[in-house]
This record gives sequence, structure tokens and C-alpha cells, in this order.
Amino acid sequence: MSKQRSLFALCLSLMAFFSIHPAQAAPSQFLRPSEWAQPIEAQYNLFQMSPTLYRSALPNDGVLPLLDKLKVRTVITFLPQSDAPWLSAPGINQVQIPYRTNHVDDSLVLSALRAIETGQSKGPVLMHCKHGSDRTGLIAAMYRVVVQGWSKEDALEEMTEGGFGDSHHFKDGIRYMMHADIDKLRQ
Repeated sequence: MSKQRSLFALCLSLMAFFSIHPAQAAPSQFLRPSEWAQPIEAQYNLFQMSPTLYRSALPNDGVLPLLDKLKVRTVITFLPQSDAPWLSAPGINQVQIPYRTNHVDDSLVLSALRAIETGQSKGPVLMHCKHGSDRTGLIAAMYRVVVQGWSKEDALEEMTEGGFGDSHHFKDGIRYMMHADIDKLRQ
């Protein structure tokens, strides 16, 4: 029970902090823990989470040579708009799972995690939203916890302190993570 209280206290502290002080730190302004997503391209807020998973803000067609170099075979967007206008590269599968951070539930998280897993079976995956911070941040954190076995505390710290951008919607993601039944999601 003390671990739950500890997580609850951390979440409340993070929620209070972000309602007053939005994260403004650029990824290059601090030394990142090696297990956190590592910056690849600042222009696209592009980070590598694992050898087969990347996260970013909304790309444009200028990123196509980089996606080719990274051998990305699946692009997952969490936006209501399709990636078709900028993603014209043959051989890259497009997946659209639109959502808003204040309307997230287990089925949406499972859909995103399954899309990542399916995509990774074909090669590296890029997931993105508009800014690459809140929607992508929540799914990245859930991937860390459900798939990679991170603690909620560690995933929340990377999500909120990782320098991925504006944190105005982090409260909803933090609230969802705090109540998520990880064992149920893993099943």
C-alpha cells in the first residue's frame, strides 16, 4: 500500500507542477538517463525509444529520407487526420488511432500497443501526434510499463521530465496511468 501512496504522491506533485510550470526544457539542455528515449532529430521532436520504436511530433515529407535511413516500416498517428498527405513512401504502413488525452481508456491503449507490436514485426515503428508530447507521451509511457516492464514512476518521470514539449495535457495521462491496471493490460 505504501507504494501506491508513493505513486499517488508523485502523481499529485507532477500534476501540481505542470499546472504551474509547463516543461520548457529542450532535450539537449540536460543529461538524459541512457534508458530514456534518445534524441534523433530536433526539427521533428524525434526520439528513439528502442531499436524498433521511435516517437515524434507530426512529421512532413522532409522526414522521408530519415525514415528510410532508420528503416521505419510503420507510422502510427494519434491524430484525427491521415498521414497520407505527407507520407507517400512505398513500403511504409500507415496506422491511424486518433484520440484525445482526456478521453483515453484501456481499449485505446491496447489498440495502440497492438499496432506497435504488429508494426515491429515488420521493422521499426514511428508513432506521433501533433507535438509529440501528450498523446504520444502517454502511449510511450504505457509501452514502457506494459511491454518493457518499467515501473509507473519511472515511465511517468520520462514522460514528464523528458523534454518532449508542452505538458498542458499531461494531467490526464498521469491520471490514467495512476489508475491503469497493468496486469490486466498485459493479459
